[in-house]
Amino acid sequence: MTKLPDFAGAKILVVGDVMLDRYWFGDVDRISPEAPVPVLKVERVEERPGGAANVARNIVALGAQATLLSVIGNDEAGACLEKLLGEHQNLIALLHSDDEFSTIIKLRAIARHQQLLRIDFETSPSHEVLHAALEDFRAQMPMADVVILSDYGKGGLTHIAEMISLAKAAGKPVLVDPKGDDYARYRGATMLTPNRSEFREVAGSWKSEEDLTMKAQKLRSELQLEALLITRSEEGMSLYQANEVRHEPTQTREVFDVSGAGDTVIAALSVMLASGAALSDAMSIANRAAGIVVGKLGTAVVSREEIVQDMGR
Repeated sequence: MTKLPDFAGAKILVVGDVMLDRYWFGDVDRISPEAPVPVLKVERVEERPGGAANVARNIVALGAQATLLSVIGNDEAGACLEKLLGEHQNLIALLHSDDEFSTIIKLRAIARHQQLLRIDFETSPSHEVLHAALEDFRAQMPMADVVILSDYGKGGLTHIAEMISLAKAAGKPVLVDPKGDDYARYRGATMLTPNRSEFREVAGSWKSEEDLTMKAQKLRSELQLEALLITRSEEGMSLYQANEVRHEPTQTREVFDVSGAGDTVIAALSVMLASGAALSDAMSIANRAAGIVVGKLGTAVVSREEIVQDMGR
């Protein structure tokens, strides 16, 4: 394609697990006398929205409108996440607060651009707050062009099957970033976007491209999906539809950090589809966006301008 569609009118509803990504940056010049571990002298702390919040952040960075629906705890991390999301124009964050839930935190310690350690803090949200989130979904879904269900396996999408059914009945495309080894709960979605290792966890390993195609088409058919998109790292992306298989080679560039790349992919797909683009063109732009974002550190976003510049090379 020669020109990007206008994303300004695209409205995406994002539902899923949100988290706060914290980064401790510093340097290591000695080993601890207490144990054979490096001592990180922290010089800088950064905080970024992660999980489904990073998907929403990528959508607005591309120039579209996002409504984010999720659950946070009534705690310092939840307040921080709300503040960070409030800094983005065209992003409406509907975050249900649960007193019994601790906002998910992923803490990374980094020295000289290398991750030394990651520490996760997480619990599961209560049934009551999830039910309230489902009611919000019923209210917000009719106003969206595309629905994204961003599943990080943290319990925020307990009602995902019902959400897919409601969106499908309303004629809304549903894109799912899956997690775990039980994909039956995603049945009836428009498209799933697993990465290579996630797909292998569900379908098993393959010995050839033909074997991969057979497994992908079998899963797509069983789950009644219109399409299955597998992101394959250095091998690019593969899109499986009923009568077509398309491959996009990876955009050759230095890989710095792959965390959050799946968020960028599904965000780019959604804004392209919401703007009337064909699925093949959406895949091509998502592939470009992924190639750009892996050159950045941590959970990052890709702007429309960066994609336009990349297309002009």
